[in-house]
Amino acid sequence: MSTTTAPLRPGKRPLVSRLPIVSHLRMSAGLQRGMLVAGLLLSGIFVLVAILAPLLAPFGYAQISDAAGDFPTQAPPGGRFLWGTTVGGYDVLSRTLWGAQTAILVIIIAVVFSLFLGVFLGLLSGYLGGWLDRVLVVLADAIYAFPSLLLAIVMSIVISKGQSSLWGGIMAAAISITVVFIPQYFRVIRAETVRLKAEPFVESAKVVGASTPRIMFKHVFRNATRTLPLIFTLNASEALLTLAGLGFLGFGIEPTKAAEWGYDLNRAMSDATSGIWWTGVFPGLAIVLTVLGLTLVGESMNDLADPRLRLRRKIKRTAGKGTA
Repeated sequence: MSTTTAPLRPGKRPLVSRLPIVSHLRMSAGLQRGMLVAGLLLSGIFVLVAILAPLLAPFGYAQISDAAGDFPTQAPPGGRFLWGTTVGGYDVLSRTLWGAQTAILVIIIAVVFSLFLGVFLGLLSGYLGGWLDRVLVVLADAIYAFPSLLLAIVMSIVISKGQSSLWGGIMAAAISITVVFIPQYFRVIRAETVRLKAEPFVESAKVVGASTPRIMFKHVFRNATRTLPLIFTLNASEALLTLAGLGFLGFGIEPTKAAEWGYDLNRAMSDATSGIWWTGVFPGLAIVLTVLGLTLVGESMNDLADPRLRLRRKIKRTAGKGTA
C-alpha cells in the first residue's frame, strides 16, 4: 500500500520555518547571525539553569548549615564552596543558580500579564475609538510619564504590604512590573489597530456581516501582533533589571524565602570595601549576561524585521562577491 505526501502549496513555507526565532535565523547572515546566535545561547543557558536549579545547586538558597556544621561566613571560593560564601553564610553558587529561577518566574508572569492586558486594551481602544479611546490613551500616557523603577517601587509597596513570602514577593514584583509594561503593548497594538481598521479586508468583513468581536479578535488581532515577539524579548530584559533594582533597593524578596540577584548585590556592597569580591561579582555577572542575551535577541530581531536593513546587507554581501 503506497502512501503519498501532499505537496506544500507554492510559496507556503512550513509552520516551523515561519516561527519568530526560526524565521529570523533563516534571514540572518554574518555578524547579525552571530549576534542572534550568541543571544539565543545566553538566553538558553539562563532558561536551562532556571529549570535545573534544584539539580545544579549544591545547597538550598537559604541553607547555612549541613551535617558538617554551620557554613563559614565570607569564605573565599574553593573547596566545598566553589564561589565562596556571603556574610550571612549562604553559598554564592547556590544563591546565583536559584536566583535564575526567581528571575524567570517574575519575567514570565510580568510579561504575560502585561501582554494580555496591553493587547486587549489596545484592540478595544484602537477599534472602538470614541471616549473609551481618549480615556485609555490618557491613562497610558500618565503611567508612561512616571519613571518605571519609581512606579514599580510604589506598586510593590502597595501590593506586598510588607509581606515577602516566595509567591507573595514574586507576584508583587511581577504585578508592579506589569503596570509599567502595559502602556508599551497598548501603544503598539492601538496604533496598528487604528491603521488596520481602515484596510479593505476589514471593510469586507463588515459587509458580509461579521460581528465586531470577530473582526477585532480574528482579523485585526492576527495582523496587529506581528511585532509582539520583538517587544517580548526587550521587555524581558527590562523586567529582569526592574526586579534587580527592586531587590537592590530593599523592596524585593527576603533571602529566606527565595534567592534574588538584586538583594545579593545589595548585601555585597559592604563586602567590596573589604576586598571580598566574590559575593557581588557572580550575581552581577548573572544579571549582565542574562540581560545581554535577551537584548541581543531583541535587537537582532528588530534589525531583521526591517526590510530596508535586510536588503542593504544583502546588497553589500552580493557586491563583495562580484568584486572578488
